[in-house]
Amino acid sequence: MTFTPTLSLYVARGFLGATVATLAALTGLVALFDFIELLRRAATRPEVGFDIPATVAALRLPFVALQILPFAILLGGIIAFWRLTRSSELIVARAAGVSAWGFLAGPLLVALALGTAATAGLSPLSSMLLARAERIEFTKLRTGSGMTTLAGGRLWLRQSDRGIEPQGVAIISGRPVAARAGDPRRAAPRFELHGVTVWRMSEADRPLARIEAPRALLAPGRWVLEDAVVFGTDRQATPPARLEFPTELTPGRIEDSFASPETLDVWSLPGFISVLEEAGFSAVRHRIQFHSLLALPLLSLAMALLAAGFSMRHTRRGGVAQTIAAGVAAGFALFVIDRVAAEFGEAGSLPVILAAWAPALSGLLLAVGLLLHLEDG
Repeated sequence: MTFTPTLSLYVARGFLGATVATLAALTGLVALFDFIELLRRAATRPEVGFDIPATVAALRLPFVALQILPFAILLGGIIAFWRLTRSSELIVARAAGVSAWGFLAGPLLVALALGTAATAGLSPLSSMLLARAERIEFTKLRTGSGMTTLAGGRLWLRQSDRGIEPQGVAIISGRPVAARAGDPRRAAPRFELHGVTVWRMSEADRPLARIEAPRALLAPGRWVLEDAVVFGTDRQATPPARLEFPTELTPGRIEDSFASPETLDVWSLPGFISVLEEAGFSAVRHRIQFHSLLALPLLSLAMALLAAGFSMRHTRRGGVAQTIAAGVAAGFALFVIDRVAAEFGEAGSLPVILAAWAPALSGLLLAVGLLLHLEDG
């Protein structure tokens, strides 16, 4: 095998340029459709101006780029290798004894570097801006009463509260304790909070009452607060008593409303997973997201190899349209594998690591097999 650093650097530069251009074009296209959808939703709210959809769409750009990066590497690589083929540069290089692995060293290093930079650098930026976008979207474009955060080991819940005012809200805070199967203290699984504080507020966030209780149980359609003390606007406390508080929340809705895994970067996910599990919640989705970010460099490498494999294949047989179609089909197939593996992983049918690494490993095996077939036989 002949290796020429100059040729490898030349191919890598063309590969990087095509990938970045493809990434920018695809990110812009997806962001445009996202912006149009946000405008449609904002049209039903007269108080929401043009700036809110534009801000949300702009804040989502790094997240969109992170999701599109592997496909951009695949399509950009196909374009880059097709350009070299059209100008007969690859043909001349192969005729001079340079193998596929020789001129692919540069592009593969570029793909690996892009994947690593996306995991280590773009992921924190994407998660931070996406979390801000979701907060703006929640307050300006969504309806509903549930909003959940988990910070410092305490759970913060927001729900509607029509007990004092028709449009009132309640903010509930406490340390979560989730009953597990086999807990000898409970006949049936229940969700409870310890060290509970409930702030009952008006629609304009004016305090109406505060409730303090050592424990609150979530029963169907209501919170049951034990030894609750109510403080009114006059700050006078009532004697401790059992208090029932209506709610639309369920344990499932509380768990589903946690910060989505995409709003946490690769550096924050391990700590958040520990907090979730200590609180008794499932962290499967967050574990899958964490390992998917770790697998991104390998997936990027696999996409670059796939691009080379398809380009070399059609170098011999011709057909630019077939090359691009085959690349798109391969990318779509890996996307389907990714979604199916994630669903099986969340359902517990697949181990988390296998569910997260399946697309990268599948793409890598397919690409290496294709290149070995074309190179040796």
